[in-house]
Amino acid sequence: MGIMGKTAEALEDLRAEMIADKSLPLQGQSVLVFGEGDPDAAALFVGEAPGFHEDRLGRPFVGRAGQLLDALLLEIHWPRESVYITNIVKRRPPDNRDPFPEEIEAYAPYLARQIEAINPKIIVALGRFAMNFFLPAAKISRDHGRVITAAGRLIVPLYHPAAALRSAAVGEELRENFRRLPKILREAPALLTQIPAEEAPGDPVRQSALF
Repeated sequence: MGIMGKTAEALEDLRAEMIADKSLPLQGQSVLVFGEGDPDAAALFVGEAPGFHEDRLGRPFVGRAGQLLDALLLEIHWPRESVYITNIVKRRPPDNRDPFPEEIEAYAPYLARQIEAINPKIIVALGRFAMNFFLPAAKISRDHGRVITAAGRLIVPLYHPAAALRSAAVGEELRENFRRLPKILREAPALLTQIPAEEAPGDPVRQSALF
């Protein structure tokens, strides 16, 4: 076994801190699904919360939606282990319900520290909950596939793979947006300087002319 890198060590420390934090909601009902992948990944994928299969295995995106995510990643030659995958809320809400605002708020500081440790070039927000965590004014039907700056980072909102499983049209849009991710990643440094930051809620979200 190789020596653990600095980022991996920071993430393991953060995981241990989350396990020890008894103030976090949903404890005793589900396991902690911290996230997995390359600790130094250039692309970070963020969903809303674990589901049934994720809770059973303690891994993010391993159900049908996760299988689709894996397939889409392979289509752009990004093996799952080359990116990092996590959720905002890191324990499964009962019956797969949407996470409550107070649950998102409780887990948010840990996600922020996770992002700081990984320091990705792009953050791919999967679904409206993840998108609105970074971009409160955005709408998934309007802004999916756009490249948006927020807090000095490039955010790319995409439909959640679960939505693609319910709609062939959404699935095709998701696949098309995935095909653009390698180009976005390659040009990330330039995009950070070219795309104006998202302004106050209600302002139109700006899209790079390159995409």
